[in-house]
Amino acid sequence: MANNPSVAQSWLEHTFLLSQRRTSLAVEARAGLSTFLVMAYIIFVNPTILGDIPDSTGATLPSGAVLSITCLAAGVLSILMGLLSNYPFALAPGMGLNAVVSLHLVGQLQLTWVQAMTVVFLQGLIILVLVLTRFREAMMDAIPTPLKKSIGAGIGLFLAIIGFSNAGLISRGEGGTFSLGNPDDLGIVTFLFGFFLTLWLMSRKVQAALLWGILSATLVAILLNSGFGNPQAFGGAATVPSSLVGLPQGMTGPEAIFGRWDWGFFPHLGLLSAVLAVFSLMLTDFFDTMGTVVGLGEEGGFLQKDGRLPGVHRVLLVDSLGAVAGGLSNCSSNTTYIESAAGIAAGGRTGLTAVVVGLLFLLGMFFSPLAGIVPKQATAPSLILVGFLMMGVLRDISWRRLGEGVPAFLTLLLMPFTFSISNGIGAGIISYTFLKLASGRQRELHALMVGAAVAFAVYFVLSG
Repeated sequence: MANNPSVAQSWLEHTFLLSQRRTSLAVEARAGLSTFLVMAYIIFVNPTILGDIPDSTGATLPSGAVLSITCLAAGVLSILMGLLSNYPFALAPGMGLNAVVSLHLVGQLQLTWVQAMTVVFLQGLIILVLVLTRFREAMMDAIPTPLKKSIGAGIGLFLAIIGFSNAGLISRGEGGTFSLGNPDDLGIVTFLFGFFLTLWLMSRKVQAALLWGILSATLVAILLNSGFGNPQAFGGAATVPSSLVGLPQGMTGPEAIFGRWDWGFFPHLGLLSAVLAVFSLMLTDFFDTMGTVVGLGEEGGFLQKDGRLPGVHRVLLVDSLGAVAGGLSNCSSNTTYIESAAGIAAGGRTGLTAVVVGLLFLLGMFFSPLAGIVPKQATAPSLILVGFLMMGVLRDISWRRLGEGVPAFLTLLLMPFTFSISNGIGAGIISYTFLKLASGRQRELHALMVGAAVAFAVYFVLSG
């Protein structure tokens, strides 16, 4: 027994190279906790995004099951990332990606939830093949940087729309039009408290501001509902469960969502629309990861002089498995989180940080009863503020350059105006290709861009 500590320390040293990266078990554990705290909001937000919108059959995903599966996928994938890549990068269902699934695939294209998650599964397989064949870097070079950034910002607008709608400040009518919500809805009280509290916490640079905002707003909703005797007036559950701890949901029983798929989206949409739906989601997933990985590598000092991340192939491999796992488990595509920077800032330099994050997510599986008491008004501030943060990339676009600014502008605006991720991406790709050809700079166009522009042009003609 006396040798066990030394054996464990030897294994940790051999696996994670703690001494070589000038870190320790204690530092990595603290870094893992830091990353988890700033990521943990997804535990409550993901069930809101995936559980509130009924599909074409009227079905919704059970919030308790989504919470458990979200924690399971994030836990397993973060541990896998830590062990295979030895980087402090954690994964969870991607904010923005879940909005594409909810608003575009289910809301606009009228897929069932299982069909939408099958699209996620398929695009994950495609990305996995691209990683294994080393083709992912070629696709990265094909799409221009302004479009990559405007796609992310456009999805940020979608998240804000979801947040304002959940808060009751706006309502979506027929034809996708928006109007002011019901000012008499007392649930707005919960939202306003959570919004301004979260803003204050962020301004004070409090760690896990989004998570504390969600939990505090939930507590306020419960207290207000109890005090006024109206269980739904201020947003929130009718009753608080007798136990906050319960067995994980979603794997077995009537609420099981794990391992279900349905390829019926192909005949439902038609071949071209189905292919473009997969392509649009793949673009979003694809470039979100690439930007995140480079940013985290720079934050941790992991990049080489040429800007490359050593061992990036393993990082991309696990990330592509995250998309496959997200579709298979029906919790949306999992991706590397930029919030991993919190752990890096706390000193995390190895995959042990990601392993700690994964273990904490697995522990979260046993708190599925909490999903039923967190009102959508409490998670709305996080959606709006994450959307705000995603808009920051627009500062890197050269708006005075017609060839960059116009495609980015069209991508950014057509997403919310037409309530379609695909429409925004298509408009950006077509306009970018046209401007390159019109200015005689066709040599700067990648063949993949030309092919995508033609495909989207056909899509617009047929859908019109």
